[in-house]
Amino acid sequence: MNEETVIKIILDEAFYVHKSIGPGMLEKVYQTCLAYRLRMRGLFVEEEKPVPVYFEVIKMDCGYRADIVVEKSIIVDSKSIEGIADIHIAQILTYLRFLNLRYGLILNFNTVLLKNGIRRVIRGYEKKEENTVNG
Repeated sequence: MNEETVIKIILDEAFYVHKSIGPGMLEKVYQTCLAYRLRMRGLFVEEEKPVPVYFEVIKMDCGYRADIVVEKSIIVDSKSIEGIADIHIAQILTYLRFLNLRYGLILNFNTVLLKNGIRRVIRGYEKKEENTVNG
């Protein structure tokens, strides 16, 4: 399954979770529900995946964790905040780099319409998700 297909499934399930629960819950609630739904769709899901930090020849386990990694290729960062800031984008780009992945999604569930809380991040190229269905 290619990354675009997996991203579509992730977004479909994120919309389902948001519609079912609504805004205002803790990030962990959305993360757990989304991971469950993705597993139900047959995807390989890792929650709270450790992100080691590398500096020259030193590998450090500093407690950084990616919320969800899907199919060993896409990081999903669940948020329940007022808005996605530059620091959130920088964080997921760092995780992508240290895990040697290319694709990431920041999903801010604390919005009336989830489509307004989606940020698609590609290492080397970052843009706001504009072609979302549902919502």
